[in-house]
Amino acid sequence: MNRVAESAQLDRLFFALADEYRRGMLDRLSRGPASVSDLAGPLGIALPSAVKHLAVLELGGFVVSEKVGRVRTYTIEPKALDAMEAWVARRRKLLNSQFDRLELYLAQQTRKPAR
Repeated sequence: MNRVAESAQLDRLFFALADEYRRGMLDRLSRGPASVSDLAGPLGIALPSAVKHLAVLELGGFVVSEKVGRVRTYTIEPKALDAMEAWVARRRKLLNSQFDRLELYLAQQTRKPAR
């Protein structure tokens, strides 16, 4: 995946997680599939609002939906966090290497004789 596509994907993922209602929906979906009304009810939001939030989650790749008759059921997409985890892992690796260099520098400074 090129940098522009990866950046756009991360933007969608982080945007989807930036809302407490969407995070609540993901928490509920982590226990199994649910309909729009199953997701909206406990959060105290109207069905149209829930549908909009679910569209953001679907665009972000966190959920997939299936419509059977009049009921749309949402399921969590387990691989959605992979891109975020890879991004965090790269940042963690960079940060750890900076700390390693700092540790080496400080160790060298303590070995030098005082003038």
